[in-house]
Amino acid sequence: MMFSELEIQMRLWRHHLHAHPETGFEEHRTSAYVAQTLESFGLPVQRGIGGTGVIATLRSGSGNRAIGLRADMDALNIHEAGDRPYASRTLGKMHACGHDGHMAMLLGAAKILTEEPTFDGVVHFVFQPAEEHGRGAKAMLDDRLLERFPMEEMYGVHNMPGIPFGHFATRAGGIMASEDNFVIEVRGRGTHAARPHMGVDPIVTASAIVLALQTIVSRNLDPIEQGVVSVTEFLTDGIRNAIPGTVTLKGDTRSYSPKVQALIEERMARVVAGICEAHGAEHSFSYTHEFEPTVNSAEIVEPAVIAASAVAGLDHVDGNCPPLLASEDFGAFLTRIPGNYMFIGNGAAGEAGGTPLHNARYDFNDGLLEKGARYFATIARQRLSVGR
Repeated sequence: MMFSELEIQMRLWRHHLHAHPETGFEEHRTSAYVAQTLESFGLPVQRGIGGTGVIATLRSGSGNRAIGLRADMDALNIHEAGDRPYASRTLGKMHACGHDGHMAMLLGAAKILTEEPTFDGVVHFVFQPAEEHGRGAKAMLDDRLLERFPMEEMYGVHNMPGIPFGHFATRAGGIMASEDNFVIEVRGRGTHAARPHMGVDPIVTASAIVLALQTIVSRNLDPIEQGVVSVTEFLTDGIRNAIPGTVTLKGDTRSYSPKVQALIEERMARVVAGICEAHGAEHSFSYTHEFEPTVNSAEIVEPAVIAASAVAGLDHVDGNCPPLLASEDFGAFLTRIPGNYMFIGNGAAGEAGGTPLHNARYDFNDGLLEKGARYFATIARQRLSVGR
């Protein structure tokens, strides 16, 4: 198989990044490598944005319109399985979500646009830390990203196992969900297991809460809307022959809009308080917003579809794909400026590239690199076309 010079270079970048994974806000070596590569193209680079973030800027023509193209940089705390030659050299960490590929694609787009700057305006190449934490985009925004590097729109992509190789998919509105975390502590009164009437059983109380929480979506949420409430941990301080004094419930919720987030939080607080009062138990309840929903701007979906079609062909682009209840830190950017988030198929299940994300045997499909780079370059040229 013959590879273009660009694809060969992107594979080298990707394999180097894959072999040296770093997790959120620790991407020091990664950001240095990215920055040095961008500087080798002759681009001015700013480092340390939001901690370890990197921004490179390319100007062409006399236009003032600016857009951002974004890639995430962090890896996961997963021990890589398999014997590929570029496997992780850092024990217990690997690029199990394909951020190595995302970085290589954006570096490729920067190289394409630097060598052929046929657009009129400004392109900011945004390399974001700590996506997996849900903290990196907010850290960059708090570091005045948009004030220091004004941009009118932002575009991001994510490889997606399960979607056929090389197919593109996006949609208007919510494409990925918010993630909120909760902790509920139920405080009863411990007692001997043979004398339950002497105590206040927090297990019974907490069990009632777990069941009641499922009514929030089924009986409080408009059926047209979507949401999930999941209790994922049930922890006690008891032993086999003693009813505990405390039960802690932990979990998360998913939805596509701030309105639904607020409804779930408010209803959870009332359910927990009411059930605890009915059982004579005390409680505490905390609810934190980890990821914003990723909500694509309706007016930008068509341009994104046109750009993807120019790369992959119209038959390989879905402009109204189903949303996912997984979360993505890119959503924080879209609360401030319009933009689009696009999936690129890494391979259907059972095929090369079909291994799920966050799996120890996952690997980014190198065949996507040039497609992704050319998509980024095409959307930049399209949105900053001369005379637009």
